Amino acid sequence: MQYRKDKYGNDISLLGFGCMRFTKKGNSIDIDKAEKEIMAAYNAGVNYYDTAYIYPGSEVTIGEIFERNGIREKIKIATKLPQYMINNRAAIDKYFDEELSRLRTDYIDYYLMHQLTDIFMWEKLKEVGIIEWIADKKAKKQIRNIGFSYHGNTEGFLKILEDYDWDFCQIQYNYLDENTQAGVEGLKAAAAKGIPVIIMEPLRGGKLVDMLPDTAKKTIANNEHGWSAAEWAFRWLYNQPEVTCVLSGMNSIEMVEENCKIADESVAGHLTEEDFAVIDKITKQIREKEKVGCTGCKYCMPCPKNVDIPGTFRCYNSMYTEKKSSARFEYAQTVGLTKEPSFASQCIECGKCEKHCPQNIPIREKLKEADKALRPLPYKIGINIARKYMLRKMKK
Repeated sequence: MQYRKDKYGNDISLLGFGCMRFTKKGNSIDIDKAEKEIMAAYNAGVNYYDTAYIYPGSEVTIGEIFERNGIREKIKIATKLPQYMINNRAAIDKYFDEELSRLRTDYIDYYLMHQLTDIFMWEKLKEVGIIEWIADKKAKKQIRNIGFSYHGNTEGFLKILEDYDWDFCQIQYNYLDENTQAGVEGLKAAAAKGIPVIIMEPLRGGKLVDMLPDTAKKTIANNEHGWSAAEWAFRWLYNQPEVTCVLSGMNSIEMVEENCKIADESVAGHLTEEDFAVIDKITKQIREKEKVGCTGCKYCMPCPKNVDIPGTFRCYNSMYTEKKSSARFEYAQTVGLTKEPSFASQCIECGKCEKHCPQNIPIREKLKEADKALRPLPYKIGINIARKYMLRKMKK
């Protein structure tokens, strides 16, 4: 296993174990199976294990496994504060203490503010005393590193990044998301500040393996490297020195062994021009099903009415390359749950964006299509309810 450094020079395994997708036995996690998988990863050198308060049974499961095998001091635990459930300082203590109990430990190596989508969520936490709370927990060594996980646009990520002296961050990033969410711009901005970046969704929840079009599958199968679809995705990430650790929700011994082998062999800068050409070809083959030829270049931005044009088209395209439900959820999360919404319906058809689009996309027309597809009535109602709840919390 190869390792990269955190902010303080500690080793983090290039591959991290994402603990959200353990196999279930009935309604509970199959702890015996999970233990075999975790210990196989541990014996192969994986030392970073990522969970969260809201992952059902996950914290309890890994806490028991680490204690039973006597490896707590040899591994790094990352878990997350459910910031969307916080209204006061007492609630922060309540959730943190519960997590320590579940994990059977008295400290957390890497603690994240979970699922920020805009800086207002961080500002709300500051209002209830999170900065002082962090300082207290770090002074007592109950938290070793503090960070945040992010699901919003690049602009929001950069604002949060600059607002506090973070120890690390976690972003969704893969070869399809290179220019969406925090994106490569966010990745490089964090690295420039010396902030380690943990990668989630390297395979977009398995979609870069299970939902590839036949043309992309043939491109991969015919390549002389003999790499699997997952290996292409992981190697693309490992090739970037700004990437510190890549999480994988491994739920089989075979998956653990394959992913550990890839992480053992891949180094920054190992891909060739020919390899990048293959990835570009795969990307284009995936996007042949897309409805809008948007590359995420952002020349159309900023919109005078705050419409997130590339974010909207990204989600619209995902409806046809992935699942409609997951694309709509991502749209609600990244476009709808920001302090100032950036829905396509806010477009006033001024045409400013179209003058700068290098792809000559009829943006105004496509925004109407996208909004209709992404926000059918049930989703509009759901998003409106979520926004009212979110804004009510902000006023408290």
